[in-house]
Amino acid sequence: MPKLRTLAVVAGAALLARRAMRHRIQVSPLWPMPALDEPTSGRPRSRALRLLVTSHEEVAEGVVQLRLEGHHLPRWEPGAHLDVVLPSGLVRQYSLCGDPEDTSSYTVATRLVPDGRGGSREVHEQVREGMELEVRGPRNRFPLVAASSYVFVAGGIGITPILPMLRALPDGVEWRLLYCGRDRASMPFLEEVEKLGGGDRVTVVEGPPDLGVLLADVPDGAAVHCCGPEGLMAAVEERFPGVHLERFTPRSSAGGAFEVELRRSGRTLTVPADSTVLAAVRAQLPDTAYSCEQGFCGTCQQRVLEGEVDHRDELLTDAERSDSMLICVSRARGDRLVLDL
Repeated sequence: MPKLRTLAVVAGAALLARRAMRHRIQVSPLWPMPALDEPTSGRPRSRALRLLVTSHEEVAEGVVQLRLEGHHLPRWEPGAHLDVVLPSGLVRQYSLCGDPEDTSSYTVATRLVPDGRGGSREVHEQVREGMELEVRGPRNRFPLVAASSYVFVAGGIGITPILPMLRALPDGVEWRLLYCGRDRASMPFLEEVEKLGGGDRVTVVEGPPDLGVLLADVPDGAAVHCCGPEGLMAAVEERFPGVHLERFTPRSSAGGAFEVELRRSGRTLTVPADSTVLAAVRAQLPDTAYSCEQGFCGTCQQRVLEGEVDHRDELLTDAERSDSMLICVSRARGDRLVLDL
C-alpha cells in the first residue's frame, strides 16, 4: 500500500507540473524565457487561433479580401488588426474590415506589392479557400477616439481600418473622408464608402491629393484619423500634429553606427548606419529567430543587459521596453548595447 500511495502522489505531482508547464508556454510567447510583466501600456498579446479560410475574393485591382471563420471569436473595435501567420511562417498584420459584432468570422484585405518582401504575394497566390491560418489578436493601436466631429484620410488599402469606423459613427455626427488612390478601379470598398457618405461627405481623389486645398477647413476639435502610404501620412501629420495614424511599415531604422556585444556568445558586432541589429546578429548567429522585420510580430525580441535603446517598434509595452527590444527595427541611443545572446 505505501508503494501505491507513493506512485499516486508522484503521478499527481507530474500531472500538476505538466499543466503548469502548458500554462507557462501559453502565457509567455518567448518561453522558456520568463513571462513578461503585465503591461503598463497596450495590451497583453493574445493566444493564437486556427481559422478556416472560407472566402478568397478580389475586391479591387490588386486587392484580395479573406474571410476567416471560427467559433466564439474575440470581439474587436474599429481600428483593430490581426497578426496572420502565413503558410511559409511569415507574420503579417492586416486591419479588420468586417463587422465587429460577428463572432464567427474575421475579414481582412491586402494589396499585392510585387516588389515587397513576399507576404502579400503569398496571400494572393498561395492562400486558398479551405486552408487553415493561425492568427493572433485582435489588437488595436488605432482606436476611434471620441470627438465632436471627424476627418478621415485614407490612401488605397489604408481604407481597411477606417471603413469599420465609418460604419460605427453615431447618427448625426459630423464627418468627412478624403479617399485617395491610383484610380477608382484600384480602390477597395469604394462603392460602400460612397454610399455611407451620402454623396457629400466623401471626396475621392485619383492620383496625389492637394492636401492644402482638400483639408483647408478642418473644424476645430475634429479628430483626424489617417492610414495609407508613408508619404501621405507624413504630409497629413505635418498639417495636423495630433493626427491618429495607423502604420504597417516601420519608421526608418536608419541611424548612426554602434556596437552590439552578444554576452553569451562572447562576440562584439558593428551595426552600420544603414543596417539593422537583426542583420548584424544573423551574420554571426544565422539561427536567430525573426519574421516580420517591421517591429510588429515580436519574434526577434531579445533581452537587453546594458545600454539605452531607441525603440522603433509598434508592439512592445512600457514594461517590456525596460529590458528588451525588437532587434529588427530598434537601435542604440548611444554607441553600444549588450544583448543576452
